[in-house]
Amino acid sequence: MAAPRPHPLLLLLLVALLAASAPRRADAWGKEGHIMVCKIAEKYLSEEAAAAVQELLPESAGGELSTMCPWADTMRFRYHWASPLHYANTPNVCNFKSSRDCHNSRGQQGMCVVGAINNYTDQLYTYGDSPKSSYNLTESLMFLAHFVGDVHQPLHVGYEEDEGGNTIMVRWYRRKANLHHVWDVSIIDTVMKDFYNKSLDTMVGALQTNLTEGWSDDVGHWENCANKRATCANE
Repeated sequence: MAAPRPHPLLLLLLVALLAASAPRRADAWGKEGHIMVCKIAEKYLSEEAAAAVQELLPESAGGELSTMCPWADTMRFRYHWASPLHYANTPNVCNFKSSRDCHNSRGQQGMCVVGAINNYTDQLYTYGDSPKSSYNLTESLMFLAHFVGDVHQPLHVGYEEDEGGNTIMVRWYRRKANLHHVWDVSIIDTVMKDFYNKSLDTMVGALQTNLTEGWSDDVGHWENCANKRATCANE
């Protein structure tokens, strides 16, 4: 789950969102969108990684990572401390700087979506260690899978002043909504209805075709970044 260059995967994840609930600052993509993102990502797991995922998934997942990818949103009210991990704010500038932007309201460093991706990746690297890891690696996996989806919603690394577009009102066809809600819900809802007969699996198949054909030359670059962080999340 390496972070990509912005443009190609932004297109991929833009059309991998369908939210069923009203917009909240910690939401991105919605349940169906997170499922689609992970269905696509699963195809890129190495054999070793796929085996680890299968061992770590809870029984309720039915052997599919994608079923657990919305989990972090469902735990929002139980894990209040995790709310800032779904996004990062910048002071009205179009770049991300970890030391400046990755913190919660109390100033705790690393408490943002980028810090979360790096942190849970580090935790998962302890999988298979002896003695057994002290982390709850099942939760680490489910958090990581969710936050990699979240970080690609453009308004989840956005301006603090407008709360990631939540305070900007726009119109999407006949409906009035805030800009964050349009990205989370309206765009993909329209695309699903107009092009994919409201079928999640059909849409996933179309996206996978784009990855193997139209965007195939870009895929290799998504695993690399100049700063050499394991996740490339900072970029």
